[in-house]
Amino acid sequence: PDMFWDFLSLTPESIHQVTILFSDRGTPKTYRHMNGYSGHTFKWYNDKGEYFWVKIHFKTEQGIQNLTRGEAERMKGVDPDHATRDLYEAIERGEYPAWKVYAQIMTPEQVESYRFDSFDITKVWPHGDAPLNPVGRMVLNRNPENYFADVEQAAFSPGNFVPGIAASPDKMLQGRLFSYHDTHRHRLGPNYHLLPVNSAKAAPVNNYQRDGFMRFDPNGGGSPNYYPNSFGGQAPEPTAAEPAFEVSGKAARQRYTHPNDDFVQPGTLYRKVMTDEDRTHLIGNIVGHLGNAQKRIQLRQTALFYKANPEYGTRVAEGLGLDVKEVERLAAMSHEERAKATAR
Repeated sequence: PDMFWDFLSLTPESIHQVTILFSDRGTPKTYRHMNGYSGHTFKWYNDKGEYFWVKIHFKTEQGIQNLTRGEAERMKGVDPDHATRDLYEAIERGEYPAWKVYAQIMTPEQVESYRFDSFDITKVWPHGDAPLNPVGRMVLNRNPENYFADVEQAAFSPGNFVPGIAASPDKMLQGRLFSYHDTHRHRLGPNYHLLPVNSAKAAPVNNYQRDGFMRFDPNGGGSPNYYPNSFGGQAPEPTAAEPAFEVSGKAARQRYTHPNDDFVQPGTLYRKVMTDEDRTHLIGNIVGHLGNAQKRIQLRQTALFYKANPEYGTRVAEGLGLDVKEVERLAAMSHEERAKATAR
């Protein structure tokens, strides 16, 4: 708990996600009864060269159902694999779980003038600014036939794009574009993309990648493995080209900071979205975990809760037996002052 809360209390941009994690939303009853979100912002573009910034939402058609802390603690001892089994058995029964798919869409002009960084993964786009647009439906209608072939060898990545979808300047996404593929090469080999579970079913890949362990296709035959060439080899498809977008600013190697307010959205979540019961469960969950950390770390983290909402911070402080006045004093400090005041 010390290292967990030490890190979070020194990165106040995490407080929105922490609030969600320690609510009952953090312990969904099953995979079928939870929503999914892209988190990241992606770029959608068309054949006219127009592009838009998009966040994706998957809304469960089974309804939201969560576990309380007590229920989750009992479940992890009695049946820790209950969520996986529940999903498998539901599909076997023909009760196919489904999610409605929505997209929040912003134009480049909206993003340019928006009140906070639209590519900041620690923020959500309020639906009043970017409404949910229905775009489709996802249905899980078949279970894996062979666990190793279909699950263990699967190589998901946020960098697996089809034409029309591209990455955004989201810093976290930029890191994941590299790290996922790098991990798959280490885990499954350089040709993991040729495994049946990872290969495109209707669009054979045409590139100049050759060799490497576990190459079980013709490996390009006798054709050249370089571009450009004059032997009729494949060439880039212009219609699939990603539109350019404007960038500005200075490049430097330093800690990324921004003027965004990290406390408005968690405060709104606590005050307007959660019910009285939700708030009570949230406080109990936080106190039960944060209470195992050192007192100085408890004070620092509770000050962040207080900055999000005074009632939020006060209730956590009271649950931990902390001096509310001390929490309030720390909350009034700058981030640097608060870190220094609570250092060992």
